[in-house]
Amino acid sequence: MNKKESRIRRSRQTRIKIAELKVPRVAIFRSNLHITAQLFSPCGTKVLAAASTMEDDLRKSLSNNGGNTAAAAVIGKLIAERAIKVGVTEIAFDRSGFRYHGRVKALAEAAREAGLKF
Repeated sequence: MNKKESRIRRSRQTRIKIAELKVPRVAIFRSNLHITAQLFSPCGTKVLAAASTMEDDLRKSLSNNGGNTAAAAVIGKLIAERAIKVGVTEIAFDRSGFRYHGRVKALAEAAREAGLKF
């Protein structure tokens, strides 16, 4: 089992547990250059809000680097603002099998500071 397969296995287990809770979830994806967060409905079929370092407005303001903790904090704040705008304040944080460390942690803490509860 390689690194990617292990991460996907961990994410599958997490999503099974989150599905039982029946709450909206914020799923993240982290690559070397970018980080993305999506807010899914409780049933998991509809994306209610999304934020990414690949958005044109953010790419210009992040000085060509979306793969650092500062960029992750901006995305965390942005996804929280968009979630509150839709009417969601309590979520489940789906880290997609990534370790709660570095960029993932920065995104989560910024989302908490911006008003999301999880």
